[in-house]
Amino acid sequence: MPQIENVLESSLYVEDVQRAVRFYCEVLGLRLLETFDDGQGAALAAGRSVLLLFRAARTRQQTKPPPHGAIGPVHLAFRVKPEEMASWKQHLVRYGVPIEMEHAFGENIPSVYFRDPDGNSLELAVETLWPL
Repeated sequence: MPQIENVLESSLYVEDVQRAVRFYCEVLGLRLLETFDDGQGAALAAGRSVLLLFRAARTRQQTKPPPHGAIGPVHLAFRVKPEEMASWKQHLVRYGVPIEMEHAFGENIPSVYFRDPDGNSLELAVETLWPL
């Protein structure tokens, strides 16, 4: 059977693409790869993965690629190094991003949960969270 290597891209749906790009680039350090659809979408580098930001109302109306989109907040976790978790928490506080919750899964250090400007639930987690 052919094998899946990893998740290449993930999508989040936002109301204001420019505002979301600023948040993900300035606060989380992602790199803007490109904007598209007259500024209604953006692609950001997150390590070796791509985070796509779309205006949901617009993507549900398109025909190519197939229509998609979410209503309401969704969840995305970013892998971080365990030794950098404390620095990440301080960094979020410096940028005025409230930490919603910290939660430990098993013997792992606690994941940190917070929200983007559109209410999407974001998590900073260590790779040992999953037995990969």
